[in-house]
Amino acid sequence: MDAEAARRVDVTLRRLGIPGVVAPEEPGRAAGGWRVYDSPDAGTRKDITPDVLAAVVARFGEPEAGGGPTRGFIVPPGGS
Repeated sequence: MDAEAARRVDVTLRRLGIPGVVAPEEPGRAAGGWRVYDSPDAGTRKDITPDVLAAVVARFGEPEAGGGPTRGFIVPPGGS
């Protein structure tokens, strides 16, 4: 996730009451990847991203396959 996605994840975790600190994988490098940690201390923190994802899934269930709409019309290209 990038910095903007990390901000949204942080807000969501706070709303849900799920503990975690969203921070860059490499401290001070916001342009890189981000993870969820158990502590803001870069020297002692532990990556808890999988645990946090499991907590979110436990709360809301598994996402639907494909993540897109489940109803709609398919219009084939062409004349008939």
